[in-house]
Amino acid sequence: MRRALPLLLLTLVACNRGETAPVFPEADRPVAPITSNRFSTEEARDRVNESGTVMDNAGIAPGMTIADIGAGEGYYTIRLAQRVGEKGRVLAEDIVPDVRNALAARVTREQLDNVSVRLGEPDDPKLPENSFDRIFMVHMYHEIAEPYEFLWRMRPSLNADGRVIVVDAERPTKDHGTPIALLTCEFAAVGYKLVQNTPLPAVDGYIAQFQATGARPEPETIKACKG
Repeated sequence: MRRALPLLLLTLVACNRGETAPVFPEADRPVAPITSNRFSTEEARDRVNESGTVMDNAGIAPGMTIADIGAGEGYYTIRLAQRVGEKGRVLAEDIVPDVRNALAARVTREQLDNVSVRLGEPDDPKLPENSFDRIFMVHMYHEIAEPYEFLWRMRPSLNADGRVIVVDAERPTKDHGTPIALLTCEFAAVGYKLVQNTPLPAVDGYIAQFQATGARPEPETIKACKG
């Protein structure tokens, strides 16, 4: 009981001040379960030059600062680190502690001094503000249970010209993909504009690039898209 008392007092103080947590709409479509931290083998992905195609399309260059959200075993993390070089930075994040730990061990083993690994939360990537030239979300968007809150909290972390890079398959979310029309609608609801959409035949999907536009909307004004 003594351990719970400080939290209770903080809650009461917040209520007395009129502070309330923002309320976001729920996703009006199925959310795919996290079934694996591996999309395919790295060898198979390299045979079709998946990472090279995506990085070229996203304009990844030496010196950039990148966030790799839902990094899994680190397929993109490792290759992004090589592309941005010693003057660039990659922050790799996953919400599963064991996966995060395994990736951290790999980063240490491969001596990637320009990579940091951290644990995120399902509804908040907890990224530092005004920090990233690109945020990668590869084969994972359909697994985000609270997409509007996640995108809303992620938005301030982009640099002025920063972009979010989404790679996904063109199929229903319940089948571990996201139709591009649904993706565009959900991003737009939180104030992002689709600036480029490129087919990616290697994954039967696409590379979608978004930029934040205008003011970030108030959570209560966000309208859920029908998926």
